Amino acid sequence: MTKSKFFQAALLAIVLLLAGSDAMAQAKFSGYGIIMGPRGEDAERYSNAGLGFGGRVVVPFPAVYKLLAISAGLEVVNLLNKNTTFQDRLTGLRVQQQTDQTYNRLLFGAEIGPHGKGFFRPFAGVHMAVVYYEIRTDVVVPDDYEREKEIRQNLRRKGHFVFGSDVTFGLDLNFWNKWYLEGGVRYLKSFSVPQQLGEDAVKVHPEYVQVFLGVGFPLKNQTKANR
Repeated sequence: MTKSKFFQAALLAIVLLLAGSDAMAQAKFSGYGIIMGPRGEDAERYSNAGLGFGGRVVVPFPAVYKLLAISAGLEVVNLLNKNTTFQDRLTGLRVQQQTDQTYNRLLFGAEIGPHGKGFFRPFAGVHMAVVYYEIRTDVVVPDDYEREKEIRQNLRRKGHFVFGSDVTFGLDLNFWNKWYLEGGVRYLKSFSVPQQLGEDAVKVHPEYVQVFLGVGFPLKNQTKANR
């Protein structure tokens, strides 16, 4: 099974599981754009800020739908090229490692906040996630006088599944109970991501800060659902 089919199947399974609940009468879906930047040495060494998109379903619990909900979603972010320079221990040559990463995240967790008909609906949440990194690593020996003569070799292109988590703070603005604007910030962390540097493979625990903004709508008409 390819990574894209895995994420699609997992997200569909979550939605179908939730669909059997009476809480779906109050559920909502949002799609959003993402700006994500590295935080700390483990992330900054191998990636630059990137852009992406995501979508999530929020389903309130029936008994406490105005306060507590479960949340599930999928995000894809392209972390831009990062150059890391080091000196080869055998030849003394200046060598660059160029890393490109695609960050795919399937998340599931809980959030607290009002889920009624009010206009201002702030929320906070915590999620666990399965993260798939697709990492391309090139090794380059640059030529200081003619760039065209640089020596380039693809070291590897490989995908890795790891676990991750996040803490989310956001706000949605509810317009006539028909659609809403949603935005916020997230602090994310991944665990044991393999990276390559020189001759040694290392595992890092990168952290990121994410800003998201999007639009959403209820999944079911509340009036019909309550009949």
